[in-house]
Amino acid sequence: MRIRVLFFGMLKDLAGYSSDSIDLPEHARVADVLRHYEERIPRMRELVTSMAMSVNQEYAGVDVQLKPGDEVALLPPVSGGADSADETSPVQPARGRRYAAIVRERIDTQGLLDKSKQPEDGAAVAFEGVVRNNSRGRRTLYLDYEAYEAMALKQMEQLALQALSNFRIRDVSIVHRLGRLEIGETSVAIVVASAHRAAAFEACHWIIDTLKRTVPIWKKEYFEDGAVWADGEAFPDEVAGAQGTYSGKTAS
Repeated sequence: MRIRVLFFGMLKDLAGYSSDSIDLPEHARVADVLRHYEERIPRMRELVTSMAMSVNQEYAGVDVQLKPGDEVALLPPVSGGADSADETSPVQPARGRRYAAIVRERIDTQGLLDKSKQPEDGAAVAFEGVVRNNSRGRRTLYLDYEAYEAMALKQMEQLALQALSNFRIRDVSIVHRLGRLEIGETSVAIVVASAHRAAAFEACHWIIDTLKRTVPIWKKEYFEDGAVWADGEAFPDEVAGAQGTYSGKTAS
């Protein structure tokens, strides 16, 4: 059976291409995809324990069985830069307005705020992730963001829905920009509206920390003497990945 395989971030650089099609035997599993590319890209073996995989835009473990036409993505750790957030127990059924988008133009944070605020709100909190002019002790020229777009948007929508369930808030907007970003430009904006400021601050903090660990978006940092993919944080336990489960043997 034939499946499509996608590569992102540093894995794309190692492979030398962003997508591939391979033929696998019937009843093959995600582990067989990993083994196939480990044999052809030896350096990938070093990265397996920090990777995650997805099948048809959903995170998947190595034992997931594949079907003809499936789309498998090999995902390096997403671009980090945030502290880990504690999990929060749901306090109410999800209700309220949610909005998620991936764009390539300038993010209008003020416009998001204006659309978010309603007379019943006592607080509206906005967070902007901004491109800074230095990283790793070197002067940054610009950043370039890429994403597994369909899956990233789905994950952002789920994140907004979960925030509405986990916190006493009324409105959530999450917008991430892709492509080349110059120093000082906004890469991600999050706006949360609520009757009370504490819930709005807590929800905004939780959203950005979780987004930075789970949404498949990567950034490449460009310097005067070269470029590197930003180090990503380890995927959280709830994201199915290869760590601790992959032996390198073909699934039977």
